[in-house]
Amino acid sequence: MKTVDTGVLHIAYLEFGPPHGVPTVLLHGFPYDVHAYDDASRLLAETGHRCIVPYLRGYGPTRFLSMETLRSGEQAALGADLLALLDALSIEKAVLGGYDWGGRAACIVAALHPDRVHGLVSCGTGYNIQNIAAAAMPVAPEEEARYWYQYYFHSARGRTALETNRRDLCRYIWQLWSPSWRFTADVFERSATSFDNPDFADIVVHSYRHRFGGIPGDAAYEAIEARLARQPDIHIPTIVLQGADDGVDPPTRSDGDAKHFRDFYQRRVIPETGHNLPQEAPRDFADAIQYVSRGFQRR
Repeated sequence: MKTVDTGVLHIAYLEFGPPHGVPTVLLHGFPYDVHAYDDASRLLAETGHRCIVPYLRGYGPTRFLSMETLRSGEQAALGADLLALLDALSIEKAVLGGYDWGGRAACIVAALHPDRVHGLVSCGTGYNIQNIAAAAMPVAPEEEARYWYQYYFHSARGRTALETNRRDLCRYIWQLWSPSWRFTADVFERSATSFDNPDFADIVVHSYRHRFGGIPGDAAYEAIEARLARQPDIHIPTIVLQGADDGVDPPTRSDGDAKHFRDFYQRRVIPETGHNLPQEAPRDFADAIQYVSRGFQRR
């Protein structure tokens, strides 16, 4: 494990592969951590990728540098953290891969800073930039039911569960979102230690309340949120990977996200795979990263 200061955070990260390899940043989601990429990063390292796998804000050893900083989980903060990490590590361009919160950070940087991105692999929701202005509009009932946890975290009861029973809650989410993944207790516990971060509950609650427009974000990120509100397209070679068994974000027959991608774009649905796609199907994930990397190098 290595660490770097970015101005707001003291970010802890794992690094695999040759130091002068293809810079590749892999970002986990909620409620997971860096171990989602243990296998995929080793596969990529063997093919010449320098894999950087950071703990997101609120996870593991990553810490805020100031007690005064708002513990924001909003999408702009996640994107800003990723850009600051690239700057702190002097990485001019990188291949980005992520899912859930991490996929959102990757999509944001790809959309707003295409000069910093070789290629993108986005898992689950392909175009993973929130449309907060439309958040009050209801969706189909079966989709609303899958978002029970988001509504739960709007309540004092849900916050208390995060504070006092987060392991059981997160384990249940793992089971629900990846019904065909038979993870062991050891595999879960290896990631669950990251949820002991003192800012975990605050950031999770802020994330799910902010995305519905219910609470303000950090003023430091207002300009970024304003740009994201315009739902910018992504002009980067992209592969979207979706787990056929994803219990929270199942793939649909039609691809409504394709219109947001203006360069090479491909969607792949991976059978017998749920929401935590890089950990459940590391070979498929690594293959997608390698593909968008080669695509950039051929241009």
